[in-house]
Amino acid sequence: MSTILDSGERREFPSGAVRDIAVGKGRCDLLPLDVIAYYYMDEILEYIDDYIHQGNPASLWRAIEEFCAMEEWDCYTMLLEVSKQFEDGAHKYGDRNWEKGIPLHCYIDSAVRHYLKHRRGDRDEPHDRAFVWNLLCAMWTQKHRPEMIDLPFAKKVDST
Repeated sequence: MSTILDSGERREFPSGAVRDIAVGKGRCDLLPLDVIAYYYMDEILEYIDDYIHQGNPASLWRAIEEFCAMEEWDCYTMLLEVSKQFEDGAHKYGDRNWEKGIPLHCYIDSAVRHYLKHRRGDRDEPHDRAFVWNLLCAMWTQKHRPEMIDLPFAKKVDST
């Protein structure tokens, strides 16, 4: 079993879901990803920014596809790797904790942080599969728990 880092502190959401505390980690979901993507020519960050503002899950899927190509993972390798993240998360938080409802921005924040740490070369935990796990959970949450959508695209949907 791999190690998912653990501060020993939890934040609990009104839905009953729990995650590790976020204080002091930064808010990667608030970074100007479009600007960063432009200057670093990073399509993955561009796709994530597009999702934040447009809400199209296909943008997150494109980010996953680009990441898998970069890692030289086929779709089956990616799914098998991410299944290990689900297993580790179940040991840490309980089975299907993430399905209880976690605000969408938390998944994007965590995904971007894991992506940046992976690109930086951090090897303290499996940042590659944590990145993909968060994007998959974000897509699931948008589809099955729309009350958890708290990204800018939600305001566009509400105003129409």
